[in-house]
Amino acid sequence: MVRQWYLRYEKYGEDGLRGTRSYHYSAVEKLSIVMEVEEKGIPLQEICLRYDLNRTTIQEWLRKYRAGKTLENRKQERPPKDSMARPKKKEPQTELEKLQAENLRLRAENALLKKVKALVEEQKARTLLNGQKPSTN
Repeated sequence: MVRQWYLRYEKYGEDGLRGTRSYHYSAVEKLSIVMEVEEKGIPLQEICLRYDLNRTTIQEWLRKYRAGKTLENRKQERPPKDSMARPKKKEPQTELEKLQAENLRLRAENALLKKVKALVEEQKARTLLNGQKPSTN
């Protein structure tokens, strides 16, 4: 590892010790690098310096190539949306839509307040059955 650092320092200076660049190689570029190792027998250390890559990256490409897998870049896909997620808000456009949205919000608020009131009354009833005084909270 120290030798690798030394060689990187000699080739790239201090910037070479900061890490490798973030460049995504195409499948063709990856294959040509793998072929240099496989067919030409160039050591991994030299390939790492030549292409400014981590050893583990090249080893992963070699493993995939030997297993007959593709060297294509993976496309990161978003996870599916949660069906229970709150829908995105969009501004109502007409006066009627604004009033309908407000009506819906007020109905939801009213239903919530009714549930809270029912829970408070239920809690008071339980405390009275237990012989305790209801709390003032």
